Order: sequence, then structure tokens, then C-alpha cells
Amino acid sequence: MPTQTFVVRNARSYDMALQRSQGARRKRFENRRRADFALLTYSVAAYKLRVSQPGQPAINAAMRCCAVYGFPIRHSASPAMHNAAFAALGLNWRYLAFEVRPDDLRAAIAGAKAMQFSGLNLTVPHKLLAMQIVDELDESAKTWGAVNTVRFEARDTGGQWQPLHHFSEPISGEVRSQGFNTDSDGVARSLREDLALELVGAKVLLLGTGGAGQVAALRLALEKVSELFLVDFVSAKAKAVAQEIRKRHPRVKVKVGFPQGPVDLLLNATPLGLKPGDALPLDEKQFSLRQARAVFDMIYNPAETPLLKAAKAAGCKTANGLGMLLHQGAKAFEIWTGKPAPLAVMRRALEAEVYQSTVNSPESTVRSPQSAMRSKMKG
Repeated sequence: MPTQTFVVRNARSYDMALQRSQGARRKRFENRRRADFALLTYSVAAYKLRVSQPGQPAINAAMRCCAVYGFPIRHSASPAMHNAAFAALGLNWRYLAFEVRPDDLRAAIAGAKAMQFSGLNLTVPHKLLAMQIVDELDESAKTWGAVNTVRFEARDTGGQWQPLHHFSEPISGEVRSQGFNTDSDGVARSLREDLALELVGAKVLLLGTGGAGQVAALRLALEKVSELFLVDFVSAKAKAVAQEIRKRHPRVKVKVGFPQGPVDLLLNATPLGLKPGDALPLDEKQFSLRQARAVFDMIYNPAETPLLKAAKAAGCKTANGLGMLLHQGAKAFEIWTGKPAPLAVMRRALEAEVYQSTVNSPESTVRSPQSAMRSKMKG
């Protein structure tokens, strides 16, 4: 009997110990599950904050999308500028950047249309190619011969084409792409604001006659510069642009090649300077930078290209393409949203994005050329 009692007691103790052990394991599992869930929740929230500007709603299924296509594209500051603008106006929109090869541009635009993006920006090397791809061309694109902004549209109940943001319900009918050009106004405003340059009667050397270069050449002629010198690695492109200028603006003297004397402005519209180690976009044996009063580089990232560095050393007034990006971007924003662009917000976002490595560095006192110019003009 005592032996039997001992066995029973031990069995009960074993069962109780087993239950306690299993309970502890369940508790540890439950604690781990809660911790994993908390980590997952935190990670999702952190991700949403990273891809959102302060004041923007978190990523959600109702947001509208815009994007920029380019090749390369990682230098682009457009997402910082546009997402800051969307946040400032409380819009449930996002702006993304995609690297798209020229051969894939048609498919990429079709994809954005199928996914009902609100709009696109196009940068190097897509602006001329897009003229043959979009469904409709605005007068600005027809005038300047290049597309840097695309708006997607659908028909309303009255049969009129409207931007996609006009529609609150899913669109089942036809969607079209309309191409615009906002570069023209952007470059003209930037030259005046950032270099305080009077274009009427100016002598200008333009390097590069691709998409943005062609637009700049035509706009400079419209602004009544006196002489325009066009230089391109592909001389046939420069000659075609020169011929178009002669047809539209016969009073402007336009030549293909480097000038023999000084100019008021040298404008770089080539991509040389985007990549580390790029050569200068001009042959200084044919034209010395000391002969240029001012130098404008459409590249804005890096903020100081080899050309601008050399121009500064030669005593030229200099500016990069940040102002041009700002003004063309503000116009694109208005084309997509139908709302006035918050220009000051967009400028601050751009300067923070592009100059953060220098302006925000504790070791540096460098300011953007544009900010310096504005301060000087105010003083």
C-alpha cells in the first residue's frame, strides 16, 4: 500500500510538473508571437513613414501616383520636390522614380496608363522619343518639339477629356496620354532668376541639342537673343535645330560651331557631368571659359559639375539646373492636379535634397548658387 501511494503521488507530481512546463512553453510562445507582431507592426509603420512626407497620409489603396522616367534616374530630386508639394496641400498622392531604357519607354508609358497613374515626367533621354508615343500633344509640346510631362485623361459623362483626378469612381472607358512641355518656361525663368541675365540681345553658346537642348535653343531665339551658337556631338542634330530657328526667327543669327569671341552665356544641355569622371562638355582649345560671362548647367545633381567648377575658377557667374527643375516641376504639378504649386515648399525640398551633403554638413558653409543669388539681390 505505501508503495502504491508513493507511485500515485509521484505520478501526480510528474503530471503537475509537465503541465507547468507546457504552460511555460505556451507562455513563451505567446510572448514571442506578440513580440513578432509588434515588430511587424512597427516595421510597417516605419516603412510608411519613410515613403511619406510629414503631413502625408500613409501608403494606402486610394492614393494617386505620378512618376518620372529616365535613364539614368537615381540622381533625380523630383520625388523629393513633388512629394513635399503633395504633403503641403494634403493630397493623397505619391511621386516615384523609375529607370526606363529607351527601348522600353512605350511599354512603360502604356503601363502607367493601364494602372491609371495621374501623370509622368520624362527626362534624359526620353523627351524626343515620347513625341511619337503619347496619344495627344498639347500646343506646348508641338511648339517646342519635346515632351517632358504626360497627363493621363478619360472622358467625362459629357464626352470631354478630363484629368484622371476628376474621377472618384474606377474608370472603365478609354484612357489617353497627353504630352506637354514645361521645360521652356523653366529654363527662361531660371536664367533670369539665378543669373540675373537679360536675354534680349545676348550672345549664347549652347552645348547639346537633344530634347532639353532643342527646347532651350528655340526658347532663347523666342527671347530675342542676338546670336546663338549650337554645338553637338552629332552635328546633324545641331544643323536641324539651326534650320528650325532660321525658319521661325529669321532675325536671330544662328551658327553651328563655337564662336570666335566672347559670349554672354554658355549653356550646357548635355548629360556630361552627371557621372563621376565625366569630361567637360566642351573643348577648351576651341573655346575658353574665360570668354563666357555666365555659365548655366542644366545638371543639378551633382550640384557643382566639373563644368561649373571650371567656370567658377575662370571667373564666370554660374548656376546649375535646380531652378529650371523647380519651375518646370511646378508647372507639371499644376497640369496634373489643377492646383497652384506651393513653390516655396518645392524649392526648400529641392535644396535640402540636392545640397544636403554640403549645406547641411557641419564642416561646410557652402550654399546653393541660387540661394546666394537671391540673398544678394535682396541685399
